Amino acid sequence: MDILFEAGRATAAEVLDALPDPPSYSAVRALLRVLEDKGHLTHESKGTRYVYRPTRDRRQASLAALKHVVKTFFEGSASQAAAALFESNQAQLGDTELDALTKLIDDAREEGR
Repeated sequence: MDILFEAGRATAAEVLDALPDPPSYSAVRALLRVLEDKGHLTHESKGTRYVYRPTRDRRQASLAALKHVVKTFFEGSASQAAAALFESNQAQLGDTELDALTKLIDDAREEGR
């Protein structure tokens, strides 16, 4: 998906070429077909090739994926998901990021969310 978000549209061969450690061409085609079946991609025919493009922009897709992760792994609780991020060793938050998060929380309180 990252490749298609960056390029806007691409053939299976172009996706294959852009992968750092690519599987077989048929595996890429199969994955593109699965992503299309799930509604993440669409295609148009250009001669004998299919040209794929995302059905939503990166932000819409990331929000949908995040919503699914929160529902699936955190019982729908945004606070549990946020707590897991803060507890993660990967979360190295600086003052700027912490201030931005504080502002988001303050805004949510003011708006009644």
